[in-house]
Amino acid sequence: MLFGLLQFVDVVLGLVIFIMIAQVIMSWLLAFNILNMSNQFVATVANLLWQLTNPLLAPIRRFVPSFGGLDISPIVLFLAIYFIRLVILYPLMRQVAMQGL
Repeated sequence: MLFGLLQFVDVVLGLVIFIMIAQVIMSWLLAFNILNMSNQFVATVANLLWQLTNPLLAPIRRFVPSFGGLDISPIVLFLAIYFIRLVILYPLMRQVAMQGL
């Protein structure tokens, strides 16, 4: 049961990474005027991605200094997620699998 819970946490972290990548790509496409916010579908997707990622990025943005127009808070979040996965989650999953819990 514990191993299944750890696998679920790993899937959720993977989903967060996927959503973050989509948000970063969407922000680049909007910044370079490849996509236009006047299109209702684009505006809906951009708003959805913003609402999903802003609660995770807002606390990071308070501590990370601004580099002009460059937002590095997604990079900090990616690094935090990979740290959680590699240092905490995967060793814990290995230990639970070896103990047979």
